[in-house]
Amino acid sequence: MSNNKFKLAAIQLRTELVWEETMAKTELMVKQAAANGAEVVVLPEMFSCPYDKRYFKSFAAMGHQETVDHMKNWAKENGVILAGGSVPESEDGKLYNTCFVFDENGRQIARHRKVHLFDVDFPGMRFKESNNFEPGNQITVFDTKFGKMGCAVCFDLRFPELFRAMAVRGAELIIVPAQFNMKTGPAHWDMTLKMRAVDNEVFLVGCAAAKYEGFSYECWGHSAIVSPLGELLACCDEKEQIIYSDIDLNRVDETRRQLPTFLNLRHDVYKVAD
Repeated sequence: MSNNKFKLAAIQLRTELVWEETMAKTELMVKQAAANGAEVVVLPEMFSCPYDKRYFKSFAAMGHQETVDHMKNWAKENGVILAGGSVPESEDGKLYNTCFVFDENGRQIARHRKVHLFDVDFPGMRFKESNNFEPGNQITVFDTKFGKMGCAVCFDLRFPELFRAMAVRGAELIIVPAQFNMKTGPAHWDMTLKMRAVDNEVFLVGCAAAKYEGFSYECWGHSAIVSPLGELLACCDEKEQIIYSDIDLNRVDETRRQLPTFLNLRHDVYKVAD
């Protein structure tokens, strides 16, 4: 019988303009998390590439495979399940915002391409991720030694159907690498993480990048780990740091027995993909 209890770490790091600097720093932070007992480690969205349209294609042209190889080695060397935030992945001339996940032996166990691209037009802020990336088209749920987990990336968080689909497919913990900005972050970040956790009575991990003061796109930060009841188990401010929480996936079943909203879904009236 598998052990459903483990320590989780969300690494909130600042992406540097030089790839080598970011990778060296990330390696040290993964080692630190593992040394502190973490068995599952999560990185932010676009952790290896500055989140700006000026960098996406040039960093992708360097090839994503070297970044993937580094993540694979970090997982194996530290004996951790590593959700590698996301990187600009290039395939057949198309660019994707992709999260690769590796088990404790360095084996790739999942790949989630961001399904919903960040196209917004606020006063004073216009961003059109679809000018650079193609959307993914898969619901990502994967097996680990602790149980089933799911993965989404940033803007995916705003689409409850995707999270319900992961939950009905068995995910008990959902990982969300992200970069909510200084407008959407204060307004919606904590609220939406809690809503998706409570909707599906699952653990939710929102791993954001640290704020890069003065950069063209400033991330809100405030990484958080949320329980199936919507409790903030760990959270932080905008600075570079690692947050930790002890996770017991048995709490998912316990919560659903006590407050059986997820168990009482009316599939005869409404249904998402399973």
